Amino acid sequence: MSRRPRPMPSRFMVCIMFGALTAPALFLLLGCSALALGVGSGSQERRETEYYVAAVYEHRSVLSQNPLELSSRQQALELMKQNLDVYEQQVIAAAQKARAAFLSCLRASCSEPGETLGSQGPPEKSGLLPAMTQTRASPVVEAFNGTVPPQHLQAHLFWLLHLSMGVQIIVFPEDGIHGFNFTRTSIYPFLDFMPSPRMVRWNPCLEPFRFNDTEVLQRLSCMAMKGQMFLVANLGTKQPCLHSDPECPHDGRYQFNTNVVFSNNGTLVDRYRKHNLYFEAAFDSPATVDLITFDTPFAGKFGMLTCFDILFFDPTIRLLRDSEVKHIVYPTAWMNQLPLLAAIEIQKALATAFSVSVLAANIHHPTLGMTGSGIHTPLQSFWYHDMDNPSGHLIIAQVATNPLGLVGTENATSETDPSHSKFLKILSGDPYCEKDAQEVHCDEAAKWNMNVPPTFHSEMMYDNFTLVPVWGKEGYLQVCSNSLCCHLLYERPTLSQELYALGVFDGLHKVHGTYYIQVCALVKCGGPGFDTCGQEITEAQGLFDFHLWGNFSTSYIFPLFLTSGMTLDTPNQLGWMNDHYFLRKSGLSSGLVTAALYGRLYERD
Repeated sequence: MSRRPRPMPSRFMVCIMFGALTAPALFLLLGCSALALGVGSGSQERRETEYYVAAVYEHRSVLSQNPLELSSRQQALELMKQNLDVYEQQVIAAAQKARAAFLSCLRASCSEPGETLGSQGPPEKSGLLPAMTQTRASPVVEAFNGTVPPQHLQAHLFWLLHLSMGVQIIVFPEDGIHGFNFTRTSIYPFLDFMPSPRMVRWNPCLEPFRFNDTEVLQRLSCMAMKGQMFLVANLGTKQPCLHSDPECPHDGRYQFNTNVVFSNNGTLVDRYRKHNLYFEAAFDSPATVDLITFDTPFAGKFGMLTCFDILFFDPTIRLLRDSEVKHIVYPTAWMNQLPLLAAIEIQKALATAFSVSVLAANIHHPTLGMTGSGIHTPLQSFWYHDMDNPSGHLIIAQVATNPLGLVGTENATSETDPSHSKFLKILSGDPYCEKDAQEVHCDEAAKWNMNVPPTFHSEMMYDNFTLVPVWGKEGYLQVCSNSLCCHLLYERPTLSQELYALGVFDGLHKVHGTYYIQVCALVKCGGPGFDTCGQEITEAQGLFDFHLWGNFSTSYIFPLFLTSGMTLDTPNQLGWMNDHYFLRKSGLSSGLVTAALYGRLYERD
């Protein structure tokens, strides 16, 4: 005897169709569901549960055998075609995988909202934790059986709606089409002419002969049309200039490292010319910084950056001052440098620091230390980092249109929590009291430093850090440099044989770029000696519950958090307290590699 399904509240009533699930039937089903749930109503409840589907592709580019050698335009196009062919394959794959997941979800089972679709590779290298591969019954099936709570059904039906649309935006890496290590002259055949999208409305796929030397733009435009998705890619572009222009280079043209974005119908929406070049002799920096945002129908306003830009005020901070910018597209060709500037580490830090989503596509050349892409929000990341696999990698994930940030200091942690209470007492300088079964013990915070460990110096990221070793199962440490003092309050569930250190640097970084930083960092050292602190390591066993804080002179602070096996983690809490910025974390699931507060003082650059 069949069981009659329990009635659901009318506000969440779902249209259920029987028989074969044909494509028109599927969309009719979702249309009924959407109407029942109030999609299009503009309600706050809808905005809080709305998502879009994004993809990034880490590309192993075909490179010129000799980038210093002069070639013809035809030879350059033949090389770039090999990379563009891969791009087109990934656009098609992204569209197919998202829609395949949609059909699977309706017929049998679903990935939970927020999971990565179509990404392959070992969980420890792709950010796909074991739980991410689990599935559950289709919410439509559960609705028919009457076994799903209305709020659960609502979230999944919105997820289905966006899956039915397929991937809505895809991002490709910097230098992925033409490569790198060119001279100004040798890169010239690889450059497309770039009209200003703000002055000319143009669909290169439909108007291929409107401008000369635009073959790459035409191909990208057609990909966006074919995949019916917004497409962001990076290429080299050229722009003639007059010698009456005092900034015009001697050869009569500007050459730019350029990001372009196409809409889902192939129209060129906008372009961003990289402002902060990283030893790129082939390119010019634009005279004025491009502050480029573009609007989408599925997620509102996006901003655009390229690679090294992430460390500078222009355009990064100026873009993020726009409260409507909730998402960043970020093509990059980033060489990893541990312990503080691995690609996925700084990408996640940007998302966390500014409460935005970051769609980051890196180039894939492990022999050059180049890997690490991801789709990051403040609370969740889907990433790929693999120094062994020679192949590229596609990540597809659901992203909230209005990403939620980490909870600040207000009511985030009860003051009855022993470690946080201790932190607050130390920060305030008040006596700290502990009560056990017999009596109350009160100690001044300064007495935590009765056995002060030795201070030493070691090179980290080419900077001379001042450090103290982190010994014992618990303790409170302080170390200072110039005006910055860093503090660590910690407990360790178990002791490992590894050496950890608390380090501070307050000064001008001068290698591979010049910029002023203030850094508080808890790092695992490369060996038992103090001189190994700051070395590049990726594996660790040490577990910590800790507060890390400092009296920073800037409000621009990037929280860096990396655990064993190039795994990203998220702090429990971040925020300001008594003119100190702090990071709190407990319950690490794997050994700590780096926990750092990376402050930028742009005005001192």
